[in-house]
Amino acid sequence: MYTAIVRMLVWLRRIRHCRGFGVQSPSDYRFVRYVVNERYPYYAYADLAAEMPGIGRRTRKLCELYFRLANFRKPAVVIDLLPTVPAYTRYIQAGCRRSTVRQQLPRDGSAAEMVRLPLTAECHLLFEQVVSVADENTLLILEGIYCDKQAKAFWRSVQQDERVGLTFDLYDAGIVFFDKKRYKHNYLINF
Repeated sequence: MYTAIVRMLVWLRRIRHCRGFGVQSPSDYRFVRYVVNERYPYYAYADLAAEMPGIGRRTRKLCELYFRLANFRKPAVVIDLLPTVPAYTRYIQAGCRRSTVRQQLPRDGSAAEMVRLPLTAECHLLFEQVVSVADENTLLILEGIYCDKQAKAFWRSVQQDERVGLTFDLYDAGIVFFDKKRYKHNYLINF
């Protein structure tokens, strides 16, 4: 009951940021409108829901976001440093069939195109490792950016980091782009 009230308050507080309102850049607007907040069912949603019936509503919402991100970015390699829910891997691979999901950073120093990072005690070290090999095509997903004070502080430090380009604050997750050719901006999105 308490979490439902908190979720409703978060949604109401972010109501001005629904479906791309306030996003001035056309490419950022398209990303918010047609990737992050896309509501139409994709071709594989029904099959994936039948394959994995036991996951909760919030987890399925994140799974579908990861599906759309993989479909948008079409990464060859996805690094999932938070392999807690096997459904995430399945949704990512359904979003881009050529994607290979790995549980550790590449040792050869090559950049990964999509990285999912946990907000744990060693997240600072992992973030530095990701940033050291990140290029303009790297997409970083941080899940649980508001779960506690340390996560909130870390998320603020990521947003302010000069190596980071665009950030999208979805409350449940943060999405980070490292493309320095684009204007640095922090978007608050009602997801």
